[in-house]
Amino acid sequence: MYLNCKTYFSLRYGTYSTEELVNTAVEMGITTMAITNINNSSDAWDFYNFCINNNIKPILGAEIRNQNKVCFILLAANLEGFENINAFLSYYLQAGIPFPEDAAESPFLGVDSGMFIIYPIAQKPPDKLCLHEFIGISPHHITKLFSFSVKTYSHKLVVLHPVSFQSKKHFNAHRLLRAIDNNVLLSKLHAHQQGSIQEMFISTSDLMSAFSKYPFIISNTLRLCDACNIEMELHTDKNKKTFSATADDDRIFLAKLAFDGCNSRYGTRNKKAKERIEKELAIIDQLGFNAYFLITWDIIRYAQSKGYYYVGRGSGANSIVAYCLQITDVDPIELDLYFERFLNPYRTSPPDFDIDFSWLDRDDVIDYVFKRYGKKQVALLGMVTTFQYNALVRELGKVFGLPKTEIDQLAVKGYARAHSFSNRKADDFIQQLILFYGQLLVNFPNHLSIHPGGMLISESSVYRYTAVYMPPKGFPTTQIDMFIAEKVGLYKLDILSQRGLGHIKETLRLVQENQQVSINIHEIEKFKKDPKVKNQIRKVDTIGCFYIESPAMRQLLRKLECDDYITLVAASSIIRPGVSSSGMMKAYIERYHNPDCFEYIHPIMKELLEETYGVMVFQEDVIKVAHHFAGLDMGEADILRRAMSGKYRGNKEMLRIREKFFENCTERGYPDAISKEVWRQIESFGGYSFSKAHSASFAVESYQSLYLKTWYPKEFMVAVINNFGGFYSRELYLYELEKTGALIHPPCVNNSNWLTHIRGNDVYTGFIHLKSLEQSIAEQLIHERNTSGPYLHLQDMIDRTGIGKESLNILIRIDAFRFTGKTKKQLLWEANMLRGHQKQKQIAGVKLFQEAPLQFSLPDLPTYPLETLYDQMELMDFPLHNPFPMVDADPSQYTPAGKIHLHKGKQVSMLGYLITYKPVLTIKGDTMCFGTFIDSKLDWIDTIHFPDSLQRFPLVGNGFYELTGKVVEDFGVFNLEVSHMQKLGLRKRKSNADQQ
Repeated sequence: MYLNCKTYFSLRYGTYSTEELVNTAVEMGITTMAITNINNSSDAWDFYNFCINNNIKPILGAEIRNQNKVCFILLAANLEGFENINAFLSYYLQAGIPFPEDAAESPFLGVDSGMFIIYPIAQKPPDKLCLHEFIGISPHHITKLFSFSVKTYSHKLVVLHPVSFQSKKHFNAHRLLRAIDNNVLLSKLHAHQQGSIQEMFISTSDLMSAFSKYPFIISNTLRLCDACNIEMELHTDKNKKTFSATADDDRIFLAKLAFDGCNSRYGTRNKKAKERIEKELAIIDQLGFNAYFLITWDIIRYAQSKGYYYVGRGSGANSIVAYCLQITDVDPIELDLYFERFLNPYRTSPPDFDIDFSWLDRDDVIDYVFKRYGKKQVALLGMVTTFQYNALVRELGKVFGLPKTEIDQLAVKGYARAHSFSNRKADDFIQQLILFYGQLLVNFPNHLSIHPGGMLISESSVYRYTAVYMPPKGFPTTQIDMFIAEKVGLYKLDILSQRGLGHIKETLRLVQENQQVSINIHEIEKFKKDPKVKNQIRKVDTIGCFYIESPAMRQLLRKLECDDYITLVAASSIIRPGVSSSGMMKAYIERYHNPDCFEYIHPIMKELLEETYGVMVFQEDVIKVAHHFAGLDMGEADILRRAMSGKYRGNKEMLRIREKFFENCTERGYPDAISKEVWRQIESFGGYSFSKAHSASFAVESYQSLYLKTWYPKEFMVAVINNFGGFYSRELYLYELEKTGALIHPPCVNNSNWLTHIRGNDVYTGFIHLKSLEQSIAEQLIHERNTSGPYLHLQDMIDRTGIGKESLNILIRIDAFRFTGKTKKQLLWEANMLRGHQKQKQIAGVKLFQEAPLQFSLPDLPTYPLETLYDQMELMDFPLHNPFPMVDADPSQYTPAGKIHLHKGKQVSMLGYLITYKPVLTIKGDTMCFGTFIDSKLDWIDTIHFPDSLQRFPLVGNGFYELTGKVVEDFGVFNLEVSHMQKLGLRKRKSNADQQ
């Protein structure tokens, strides 16, 4: 009888969580109910699961609305009906067109569609209803039956009581959500833009009583409920079952590919590799994942055919079959990676491969998957963005009409830190309301979004499980997230993108173009053994290299004196917050340098963790400890692993495992202190740990970048600049390029392209860096130059392109016409004179006869040394070269970064140009900061700002700072503990001071 229930997946409308809705129904003794969220089926299977577990019959459906108008309610009679509901939703959501107000207008909603349709009274004439269509009557609208032909159409009437909120308080929250959704003040919210306060549960007896004069309506409703029957087994694999003709063909084909790849990777006589392949193939076949491996191989094969660069990572790198299929470049035998971490009979879900592609190539790979495996079977995986503190404060502040300044004061200010509504104090009644309802609405779904890389490839139509919509990405995306997808039995394949691979691809192109050298970037073993690459790591000259360029990572590599692959693999995981914040990173470094000067917490821990000096570094270490130390089975250890990686939702099972962990430890006679310390280390990994295979995959890509940076530094840094991605800004990468000895030129109309490019030792900055120059104008300029030859002079360029005054002035100010031999001021005068004398707009293109440029007599126009730097700052946001000539201070009066090691324990003053900083919270909850600066020689200054210092001397934006403090050292890494800091000014634009 409850055929119109909503949760907060009726986005910005409902206020029930899915579980809370079902629990309330249980308390009220309800035995049948329907989920009908507005244009949405996101939580349908969660609802189904909760209902089945509580002996409630679930009905799946949707409420169809065009903005605030209810069109009709759809209820699935069976699984086919739910599939058609999702197909209907998907068609209109992807097309971005209104839903039909009459279901008969849609081919998805016919009589044989496996669903029932309920219209609000007066929405559709009763004589026009089809066999599967009904009219719904709310208890509050019974009086409308007085004007209705009840006798004639009595068989078409059913109870339709909407349920959306729990209480008056939640109705008020609903109104706030509607005001947010309609972007209006709460006081301006109209009645038709919100629901009715009557949309709450009423008891079955009250419903019966309300329709006591119309018992046939109750009977019709019960018959309709009986006619709806959906059954689906959850947690069973619903991914595509076969790659070739049959499952047996898949088994044979995968074995052939694996052994062929083994011969290529290991040679023909490696018995150990072949034995492991046989073992893995048996498990893969036993668990039914042959097709999964072959589909991944097929995607890789397509990428290889297109010349795309990729990295296979994650726990899939534990598989030698994946290695032999070239899905990954991580040798699991070399690193002693055990396959069971990736796939084992205890595992509750199929494996997932993570494949990184360049951001330039990823969309084409995704498009291939859609076209290869069918648009009805493939979708990007969705996710749900929830309301959090800042967003709620700002949205609620707006609907209550607070001024922006007051909203800013209530929102998080300054350095990022965790905030909650309960510990925030209000200054007045309105702020009290914001904090009260903010607390209520926090973690509510806000809108649907896209998982960073997950794709689903289903055996059946994906509509059987979810509706899909079309976000700006341009590919159909599910309304369900990864947790519900896994509950259904759909397991994602991650097709990810990252800028690091773009760096590699672009470097290979530039090296081929500039030096005519072709590089095989997959010769990883060669890179690992290269002495120059080893030295590059040892020097920590890693700027621009994937995952090893951040200040924290460079300091860690220096502390470890890293120059080999195995140490780099460990470093990739040690740097993660879980390890570092728990104190285990410091312990690892100390034990790494002094392996004989510590004791293991327990003899079993020595057996398990001798390779990592008794420190849990990888997820595998935690699994080993949980299984061998505490006696948890592999299934429970896998739950721990999923919890550590943030892939486990809910903590009931985790609490049970924690209890069992300590019970087992007690049974085994471990002292409580040891058991608690081991669990503390396990907990510290929550959400931040890497599998060893994942770290190894990252290290492979790091080595690829390192090799290119070592042997082709100029091309590599140009590639980094062109990919607009990395830890640092373009500005810093240009300074790194300057340190390679490259001659960097400002944009030039006769040499520059849209992107930066290199010719020999000359680097020409791309027009893309001019923030006010439109791309279309730059491309027209380049096309004309390529078509008709270089520009001869300013007038020639104006005549051939018809360029506008504003764009022309930008090009002159950036010195793009320096080939003329004239100063920028002369050219600006000339340009304005030429534009003034131009009587009509010239047609772009080369003239048949070239004219000599007009001659002008110009006054003496002085130039100043700093003008170029200032123009670059204004036009590009950064100077192309060393910025220190601009600072109003003498760099020679400060301690240079290159000599900081000579002043250990002493107070020094340094002059730094801010590059980046990282605020962190201390144990006491105060904010401190780690800073990264460069000095006048472009060398690095790393700073530490403790809370008292940071509070007195905060960082106030980019620029130059005088830094005073004590030099401290930690495992060969020197930092400045800042005790005093002040931001310095700039020299005047017309200053004649000598450049540094």
